Amino acid sequence: MIFVTTLQVFLIVLVVMYLSTNMLYLIKIDPIKNELASYPDVSICIPARNEERDIRACVESLLHQDYPKLEVIVVDDNSTDETEKIVRSMKEQYPNLVFIPGEQLVSGWLGKPYALHQAYKESRGQYLLFTDADLVYQPYALKSAMQTMISRDLDLLTLMPSAIFGSFWERAVQPVIFGFIAALTRFQKVNNPTCKSAMGFGAFLLFKKESYQQIGGHQSVRKEILEDVMLAKNIKLSGLCMLAADGKKLFSIRMYHSLEEIWIGWRKNMFLAMKGSIAKTFYYASIVLCFILTPYFVVIGNIFFGVGFVWTCISLLGLMLTLITSLFLCFELNLKKRNVFLFPLGAIVMAAIMMNSMIQILIFGRAEWRGRTYEM
Repeated sequence: MIFVTTLQVFLIVLVVMYLSTNMLYLIKIDPIKNELASYPDVSICIPARNEERDIRACVESLLHQDYPKLEVIVVDDNSTDETEKIVRSMKEQYPNLVFIPGEQLVSGWLGKPYALHQAYKESRGQYLLFTDADLVYQPYALKSAMQTMISRDLDLLTLMPSAIFGSFWERAVQPVIFGFIAALTRFQKVNNPTCKSAMGFGAFLLFKKESYQQIGGHQSVRKEILEDVMLAKNIKLSGLCMLAADGKKLFSIRMYHSLEEIWIGWRKNMFLAMKGSIAKTFYYASIVLCFILTPYFVVIGNIFFGVGFVWTCISLLGLMLTLITSLFLCFELNLKKRNVFLFPLGAIVMAAIMMNSMIQILIFGRAEWRGRTYEM
């Protein structure tokens, strides 16, 4: 147990040091304070496939932006629910709402890139915001983002949203996954123009239109499930300037409402986020479990085997560091403190999703999303 305790605490300290350093480089976008002299036209592009639950709130929050010149383009990606009916019913009230009945998916494209490509072809703005249909924006969000975009002379601004958690499984699993994504995003490198590392958050991708065209738009990522990440990489490879930042004060998202939705939603891209590497998948799953779950067992083991007061205290120190880190995550995600005790369960589920994602792609050669199956 002494060896296990030493290894456990050493790992925890390393992870805490890495996370603390990484967060120092995370830029947070605040609500606008100083108005720009003028604001460029923006086209907001939303792909919508079976989004009847969220589409109205999302579109209305964008149409109610305190922004002088914008259009909202919704592409119905062959929905089988009430999505099209809901958006069409809003058109009379909002003249700057554009509805596009999406074409049937063509060979060589995935659904979301194709829908957004269609939106781009209809856009008139100097800037393009690609966003999802399950987000709700604060009225000042677009002005605040545009101020950041122009003041920093960016070609791409991509933002992380605030998260809303409803069900038990959302509060257990989603925070662990969000924390993992933030940990994998090395903000110092991602936001360094001289470094090739890049990260894109599909919830919010704001482009200069000419920069988007320069990298080939969504046509350049037409076969990519992680199209947001690849668009950001194309920006960096083209020598253009991007910023990945925290936009929690500007907009929010409730991605999934049940364990089934969480599982299916993350399964499609977890293994791809590990760059299709079996070694990386096992490595990161082990790190997450060893940081969040096993500290409890090490403390129990030290007490059970009676290794002594000092080593029990050392194992408790490791557990305390894990809990403090989890409390910080709760604070960032606006969760109640008691949710830290759900995170070990969330870590187990996340690791299982990672393994399932690997199996789906390596053995079955497919990824599934929104009722479509893509061969990999």
